[in-house]
Amino acid sequence: MLTLYIPMDSVACAVGADAVAAAFAAEAARRNLDINIVRTSSRGLFWLEPLVEVDTPQGRAGYREVSPDDVASLLDVDLAANGDHLLSVGLVEQLPYLKTQQRLLFARAGITSPLSLEHYLAHGGYQGLEHAARLSHDEIVAEVLESGLRGRGGAAFPAGIKWRTVRQAQAEQKYVVCNADEGDSGSFADRMLMEGDPFLLIEGMTIAGLAVGASRGYIYVRSEYAPAIAVLRQAIDIARAHGYLGEDVAHGGHEFDIEVREGAGAYICGEETSLLESVEGRRGTVRAKPPLPALHGLFGQPTLVHNVLSLASVPLILSRGAAWYRNFGMGRSLGTMAFQLAGNVRRGGLVERAFGLTLRELVHDYGGGTASGKPVKAVQLGGPLGAWIPPSQFDTPLDYEALAAIGAMLGHGGAVLCDDSLHLGQMARFAMQFCAEESCGKCTPCRIGSTRGVEVIERLLAAPDAAERERQRALLDDLCDTMQYGSLCALGGMTPFPVQSAMRHFPADFGLDTQEQAR
Repeated sequence: MLTLYIPMDSVACAVGADAVAAAFAAEAARRNLDINIVRTSSRGLFWLEPLVEVDTPQGRAGYREVSPDDVASLLDVDLAANGDHLLSVGLVEQLPYLKTQQRLLFARAGITSPLSLEHYLAHGGYQGLEHAARLSHDEIVAEVLESGLRGRGGAAFPAGIKWRTVRQAQAEQKYVVCNADEGDSGSFADRMLMEGDPFLLIEGMTIAGLAVGASRGYIYVRSEYAPAIAVLRQAIDIARAHGYLGEDVAHGGHEFDIEVREGAGAYICGEETSLLESVEGRRGTVRAKPPLPALHGLFGQPTLVHNVLSLASVPLILSRGAAWYRNFGMGRSLGTMAFQLAGNVRRGGLVERAFGLTLRELVHDYGGGTASGKPVKAVQLGGPLGAWIPPSQFDTPLDYEALAAIGAMLGHGGAVLCDDSLHLGQMARFAMQFCAEESCGKCTPCRIGSTRGVEVIERLLAAPDAAERERQRALLDDLCDTMQYGSLCALGGMTPFPVQSAMRHFPADFGLDTQEQAR
């Protein structure tokens, strides 16, 4: 029997994967061929989608950008023997893009069927929960602390400290909340994992619940992720039916269950306290801190809030040990990171590597430079409020401290490329406009500062002479300082990052000269 693997990831389906699967089924029936079509997650090599893989004695062979019109010619060759075809890419796991990665979180990507618990268990699933069930609460927390895991969001806060705080809090009810409101431009790792390996997230949340003494979890997913929401809900039902959620998790006497909550599309709800407000059924607005959510979070109870990649790292740490996990990465940035390549990039997709590779390796070795073939002008790292990084800084290691030293941040790991046709002055204006539109309005520096920021940048770009440009530049610098240090949350506090980095590295786009840049 010929076995074909066709991804059901949103990206693959958007470019025709469902139609390709249907075409293979129809053509096989017409030829009376016995084939087995397995719908898998995507490997994250998005520039090859729809990527069809075929079992061969040497491993899975791949065929790129397959359309329904290609199906007949593909079945004309001996696919089971890695038949020669114009669309052939050879053995998929030997492709340099994939072979050089260190896939821990995405080890099952492209291999298993998302909703097959049997596949998940056969590839190491629930080993972390089984080990955690044999430990005390404090021993689980200690393992996470020892691993050095840091939150895979903007703040990169040590996960174990959060766990310990929630664990030590006194309350009859505690919660675990997963922040899956993945709103950053160029970010798709959360969606890819939720659609492609949902049991990993469920297992990570369950371990967290056992560790901190929580009996209920919520996954807050942005409304635009309808396929991910559907997959998660089905996976939760499957896990519950097999005893991995419910009143007696893994027959260990622990209660933990999960519910998916759908967001309404507000970018501000990526901030943890706004998210909690939304889960409670209110408008997403930032809460003042303290108190911290770890002590007074969802419904006023101690709450552990993490994003998808943070929680998905937990089963690996518990199954293989903190010492094993610490072998990946550098300095205080331990483990692997799911870097996401998007924008004007030749080979867009997901790259999971240990912290420490350089931006140059990511952009050129993996991404292949720009899709347009023009020179790379800059990369925006960490979402729409991330700094613009010029090629002169591409040798910076991708770890939290090294990036902070150059005035940048990793955020969720999204990297958006642009070529030399992009006007960074207009992108700076867009950052302020974005903040103005997405602000919850609770604090003045963000609500009013972003609106004034749009106006100041417009005046700067339209200034008739150097004296007026200097006046507007000084005003913009003051405004950015007020927003950065006076805003209640990171939305207003980080909006100056793309604005000031664009002015610093690309002064000509603002009509500024190099002397002004140096100030």
